[in-house]
Amino acid sequence: MELLHLLLAFLLAAVSTVTADDDAFVGVNIGTDLSDLPHPTQVVALLKAQNIRHIRLYDADRGMLTSLANTGIQVIVSVPNEQLLGIGQSNATAAKWVSSNVVAYYPATNITGIAVGSDVLTTLPNAAPVLVNALRFIHSALVASNLDRQIKVSTPLSASIILDSFPPSQAFFNSSLKPVLVPMLSFLQSTGSYLMLNVYPYYDYMQSNGVIPLDYALFKPLLPTKEAVDANTLLHYTNVFDATVDAAYFAMASLNFTNIPVVVTESGWPSKGDSNEPDATIDNANTYNSNLIRRVLNKTGTPKHPGIAVSTYIYELYNEDMKSGPLSEKNWGLFDADGTPVYILRLIGSGLVLANDTTNQTYCTAKEGVDPKMLQAALDWACGAGKVDCSPLMQGETCYEPDTVVAHATYALNAYYQKMGRAPGTCDFKGVAAITTSDPSHGSCKFTGSLGMNGTSVNITAPSMNLTSSGSPAGHCCSSVSTSILFLIVPLVLSALFL
Repeated sequence: MELLHLLLAFLLAAVSTVTADDDAFVGVNIGTDLSDLPHPTQVVALLKAQNIRHIRLYDADRGMLTSLANTGIQVIVSVPNEQLLGIGQSNATAAKWVSSNVVAYYPATNITGIAVGSDVLTTLPNAAPVLVNALRFIHSALVASNLDRQIKVSTPLSASIILDSFPPSQAFFNSSLKPVLVPMLSFLQSTGSYLMLNVYPYYDYMQSNGVIPLDYALFKPLLPTKEAVDANTLLHYTNVFDATVDAAYFAMASLNFTNIPVVVTESGWPSKGDSNEPDATIDNANTYNSNLIRRVLNKTGTPKHPGIAVSTYIYELYNEDMKSGPLSEKNWGLFDADGTPVYILRLIGSGLVLANDTTNQTYCTAKEGVDPKMLQAALDWACGAGKVDCSPLMQGETCYEPDTVVAHATYALNAYYQKMGRAPGTCDFKGVAAITTSDPSHGSCKFTGSLGMNGTSVNITAPSMNLTSSGSPAGHCCSSVSTSILFLIVPLVLSALFL
């Protein structure tokens, strides 16, 4: 790794002691500020339908913890801020809390973490002096119950406590918080826990007065000349999220803590806002969360720690109509209270995780990163021997854009899968395709099997799927197939070439 300063070389080597997590995941936060709060059994049913395996509760609600029993869903429970002072001043109070809210439900309910308070250092400064004691007392209660290895203890921190966050290599924590942060980080390190960090590129973008480009906040692809470069490390940053996480690693290293991993406990984007929040839109929320999910599950990591994924909890499961503040505060959810998705996430290549489609519909999509020649062959077969109607992929038609082999193959392979009745084995194509519950439709391009094909809105406003070509030439669709073949009737006998 090329560096400019020997000191930074040492620093970077130290930070690299953070180890990879083979079980990187995307979870969701579940807030309760809804006028029509779903019953816990309904919440759990939605989680199971969406294959959501990790959640964070803002309390330790009895109904939720009971309903989560025997589901295997991994749960972070929370000590609410209003209980923090009592727990931070009394070991006995902490022990009672753990007994009532953790031991009583474990192991049937798979509690894996306890979040002690939330944004305490920025929203409840009078409790800051007892925060570390609260962490220690809760952990001691877990030790007494022999649960300290199964359940980690930490506290979610706002990224705003990191000052001078760009370039990340110069980041440091607010010095006034050191009396709390140093013993807190020592606790996390000694107990093998992780730093809980709340990361909101939306607010960074809104508060930057145009300095931060929208594409940089949304994980959208940037030209190399548009990437942000840390002049000290020469690392290139393509999004706010990565820069913030790396800033946290550098800030911890400046206090001599180099082996505490980061888990992002809150991140997301609002789908609606007031007139002075023009970028709180469904399309931007979809783009941000879809790209975030893909990035975490692909284990891309950050420029500082490539390949070391940052597990993240999306804020949040439901829109919360009772939240105070601007309109955007009520609209961070993936779902409305009745379980209707606010938008259909674009998760091509990300499997079944958090594909928030409540219709139980499935689609066949091309995998990203596979051999482009194999994918092109599958596309040509589907539009030829497979006799799929690929006319929407022709130049000027509704599904021509984006003009990439991945996008075109996804359309053709899904069309074949749907017309074969979604039968087992009809979505493989020598391993270049996979089944997903995420509707790949985009803009005016409605895929076979989409709700939009039946006249019902699929609530997607994106002009493209943000897919990139794998070096395939333009005009790749059906290059060896005549136009007349595109309109032939589906055969009843499968070809063995790909299936």
